[in-house]
Amino acid sequence: MPTVQPASRNYFKALVAFMWVALPVIGFRSWQVWGQLPARLITHFNRAGRPNGWMTPQQSLIFSLGLTLFLLIPFTAILLYTLRRSRKPDASVWALLGLFYTIVGVETFIADAVLRYNLSATSMPMEAIAIILFVSIFIFTIVFLRAHRGTILPEANVFSEEAHGSRVVALIFLLPVAAEIAAALTVPIGSVRLALALTAAAMLIGAVFAWSGFRYVFSQSGVEISSLGFRLRSISAADIRSYAVDHWNWLGGYGIRGIGDRLCLGQARRPHQDQ
Repeated sequence: MPTVQPASRNYFKALVAFMWVALPVIGFRSWQVWGQLPARLITHFNRAGRPNGWMTPQQSLIFSLGLTLFLLIPFTAILLYTLRRSRKPDASVWALLGLFYTIVGVETFIADAVLRYNLSATSMPMEAIAIILFVSIFIFTIVFLRAHRGTILPEANVFSEEAHGSRVVALIFLLPVAAEIAAALTVPIGSVRLALALTAAAMLIGAVFAWSGFRYVFSQSGVEISSLGFRLRSISAADIRSYAVDHWNWLGGYGIRGIGDRLCLGQARRPHQDQ
């Protein structure tokens, strides 16, 4: 008998497909006002808020559709690949779908805002856009960590304890922070300053985590990973099918890798929960 798919998987697939509605929405909105558009559309502004980029309506439409398609293709591939590796989507997968919806929605809104600006000089709410994107990323991060955090392991004899961080990676994050802050102090537009400040804050957080590193505790109960005193994940010994020594490399690095129910810590793998 064929395996019955959980209803949540079908809903998830339907929502992934519905995300592509952004393309006809952009096309329909352009068609609505096509006869009212000027021969040259203002499509870009400098740091002072003055126009410094123009396109024809045809070029603007092709650019908007192309950029949206550029987002939709990898987003769809990631979501379907994640769903394929899980029996049913958990909270982190739904949060990822929500994040991708937000990004595509913002791109669709910006495409429409360009039209409205050229038709009636309606300003674009860049502050709101920057806040929405930052909050969406923050919410996704929190939901992802909580969904995969696991329960606290019972006390047991500790076999090994390791801490891995990278001052080099921290410096890579810190260097752009200084540039972002300097730019934020000189740019006269509030929305641009806000976007630069939020970017600098995100990079600073990344630098702090890279500098502090991640702490791994291996015990009879399992594996626990934490950073800055915050428990990120606990893997019970009963969930570990096999393990082996793994060497650090730039591509793999340390930490948990994988998507869905198939995850690994170095070479320590969890069993596939579909079985």
